[in-house]
Amino acid sequence: MARDYQLKRPASGGTSGIDYAAELNEQQYAAVSAPPGRSLVIAGAGSGKTRTLTYRVAYLLDQGVEPKNILLLTFTNKASKEMMDRVRSLVPQDVSDLWGGTFHSIGNRMLRRHADELGFTRSFSIMDRDDQKSLMNTVIAACEIDTQGKRFPKPDVLISIFSLVVNTNDTLEEIVEFRYPYFEEWLEEIRRVEKAYRKKKIQINSMDFDDLLVLTLQLLQKDSELLRLYRKKFRYILVDEYQDTNHVQCELIDLLVGEGQSLMVVGDDAQSIYSWRGADMGNILGFPERYADAEVYRIETNYRSVPEILSLSNAAIRANRKQFNKELKAARASGVTLPALVPVEDPTTQAQFVAQRILDFRDEEGIELEDIAILYRAHHQSLELQMELTSRGIPFQITSGLRFFEQVHIKDVGAFMRFVVNRKDEVSFKRMVMLLPGVGAKSADKLWAGWGASDLAKEEGVPKSFSETLLALPAPKKAQQQWEQLAHTMDELVVGGEFARPSDMIFSILEGVYDDYMRGSFDNYENRRQDIEQLMSYGQGFNDVLEFLAQLSLMSAVDGDPSGSRAEPDPEQVTLSSVHQAKGLEWKVVFVIWLTDGMFPNGRVLEADDEDMLEEERRLFYVAITRAMNELYMVYPQINPKSYTGDVIQRPSRFLDDCPAELMEEWRVGGSW
Repeated sequence: MARDYQLKRPASGGTSGIDYAAELNEQQYAAVSAPPGRSLVIAGAGSGKTRTLTYRVAYLLDQGVEPKNILLLTFTNKASKEMMDRVRSLVPQDVSDLWGGTFHSIGNRMLRRHADELGFTRSFSIMDRDDQKSLMNTVIAACEIDTQGKRFPKPDVLISIFSLVVNTNDTLEEIVEFRYPYFEEWLEEIRRVEKAYRKKKIQINSMDFDDLLVLTLQLLQKDSELLRLYRKKFRYILVDEYQDTNHVQCELIDLLVGEGQSLMVVGDDAQSIYSWRGADMGNILGFPERYADAEVYRIETNYRSVPEILSLSNAAIRANRKQFNKELKAARASGVTLPALVPVEDPTTQAQFVAQRILDFRDEEGIELEDIAILYRAHHQSLELQMELTSRGIPFQITSGLRFFEQVHIKDVGAFMRFVVNRKDEVSFKRMVMLLPGVGAKSADKLWAGWGASDLAKEEGVPKSFSETLLALPAPKKAQQQWEQLAHTMDELVVGGEFARPSDMIFSILEGVYDDYMRGSFDNYENRRQDIEQLMSYGQGFNDVLEFLAQLSLMSAVDGDPSGSRAEPDPEQVTLSSVHQAKGLEWKVVFVIWLTDGMFPNGRVLEADDEDMLEEERRLFYVAITRAMNELYMVYPQINPKSYTGDVIQRPSRFLDDCPAELMEEWRVGGSW
């Protein structure tokens, strides 16, 4: 006959002594003290989401839950560290056995114990992006794909395609058809590369970041006994930013939860803005259906913004059909001003208004530059603003990417133009020709030697034609078709014995050569094309290409200081950021610029006429305006001067239609410069 014997929990050094009801608001306390089971916590912007999660962990520990039985999943290392540090400051016991980290770090932890079940050893390497590109080049070469005459996607693009396949649950055919339609003719070859890439990773005992999720899921699906052990271990699972989970992460959570484990997911459907990288808002919207017994908690007290900004935010998001309805309420007292709606004449005036208002804040109202941000839908929309801030000596930092003139594709286009006006510019010539397939450093040296020996290279003045000389040079066979196109494109940069206007040059370079290069080389082709179109628009203000190139060089020197003597960065800087990069941050003053249809919401979304895509754009607008603590300025130019089509009348963003007039104050910007 068996004898029962009960283990007692060892003394932990006492409970935290936290008065949860006193330290949390009513809604936060309800979520933190929720009984075991399945819980969905809808935490609005600025409502204390991190506080709620960390107090939930402390509450579980105070209830006698062992740290080893808790799994806390986050999306960033920063969030994970912040939460774990807060937990340690709240509770007296040792929490080193608590598994807290990003999805990828937890996946790595499991795979280090069990990778041999998947054909890897436990000492597998984790490849970063450069490692992946190097391996992809090896795989492409081994597949012996004939790319003669047509550009095959570069490793960066293939990596993005394969990542989307595993993170969205779409097929390779669907990803190529809907996101990369210009590669449909290469579909069979891409499939071969994908298969060879997967096989090669096992051969070299290496995983990429996607594998850390996908293979963890496969491991648990394959080994039921192992799954049972982890389900027994993780009795309480908590997930941060649940609205950003993709299908793999969602499946992994559902699998670990099983029938009996407690699960609490925290997120805000109104801030779901990452579908383009695989996030599926259906995970959070469908949570109550997947877990029929789930309790839904709402946390709606906002500690960030004044009531005037929150009233506008609530109105702005109300138009979305697919959402959990909630109404953010301000914990703060009323502010001094309503959110400002600022129509201005054109993009230049927009930049001038923002810059002058920033100086007003700094010099007259005592607001530090670091407490001010300018947000935009796409990086290229910051061009005029960067120039205006630079000319006024206002220091700024950019979180949405490199400064405009530092970007590789802007420098590539500039190389064509520099070589046209300076036929002795070896650096620009080599940068230009090395964009072509099959042209490496040695080929570029040979082409330069041939060019240097030609009569045209030695002549002064504006050349009559480039193509006759260029076509006589020994271009590699693989680049022959593109070389011919390059030669004829260079001819277009000279018109009637004079250099073409800068905007016309950029158009010829883009349509003749560079667009094809970008399609095959960059995974964010559309964004880069928009950057060059913005450069083209900027070039409309110049008739002299030398003056235009001088301005580019001066801006690059300010941006990058090629002398290498860049001074220490100013600790007080205005922040320029895309809205995607700004999520989770806050500033006292926020300017949202380019609020016009086609810019925000994005033109591709409007062309697609897809309601789900438009709703995500509206959520992005909501994220933008909820970054503001005290003052919000929504700015849009009424006219946009565009190349070749003349001035275009801009329609204010349709998202502004959802904002009642009484919740905003319209500013009329006058004056002249």
